Amino acid sequence: MTTPDLQDDDLTERGRLLFARESDFIWAAAKSDNLPPMETAEIAFAGRSNVGKSSLVNALTGRKTLCRTSHTPGRTQQLNFFTLGKQLTLVDMPGYGYAAVSKQKVADWSELVQDYLRGRANLARVYVLVDSRHGFKPVDTSIMDLLDKSAMSYQIVLTKTDQLRAGEAETRRTETLAALVKRPAAYPEVLLTSSDNSSGIAEMRAAIAQLLLEKGVKLI
Repeated sequence: MTTPDLQDDDLTERGRLLFARESDFIWAAAKSDNLPPMETAEIAFAGRSNVGKSSLVNALTGRKTLCRTSHTPGRTQQLNFFTLGKQLTLVDMPGYGYAAVSKQKVADWSELVQDYLRGRANLARVYVLVDSRHGFKPVDTSIMDLLDKSAMSYQIVLTKTDQLRAGEAETRRTETLAALVKRPAAYPEVLLTSSDNSSGIAEMRAAIAQLLLEKGVKLI
């Protein structure tokens, strides 16, 4: 599938219209045998606990309370599915790297995530969120190893960039790109975002619109 010849402004508008559609929670799965039907393309959001996954989904959709946010590590204990105008499904994945839960709970969540990544044919891409203030941690490397092994396309999103000093965000982007060079499933572009001041949100919407067009999804 070739990429449509669209200008940046066109993609920005496509992204805005896509995420302006009605968005609703539709499903929660704590076990891999309870996943919803694969009716639309899906994109998933992964990341360490408190990296800002739920806040980013809320910012993208313009809904402050679509995803539940919490300062308690490990609050998202299941795969949460949200529909976007019946054209796209957003999946908020359990946060990893949490320490406030039992080892058995961590093992159960890890198994759920692995089963989801292996068996979801309509999953277009996983967006791996990384706190821009800290960069990659060992748990981030582990999830990227899993995605590379699964041949699942993923893209790094640096969050909380509003908390960096001037110029630090671009430095972090350059460092991140360099770390991805030898990772076969990593998309070779890094997104910079802040849910607090909305920087990078329009660009991420546009990137998602472009991805869907590349996958043959007709954006209406």
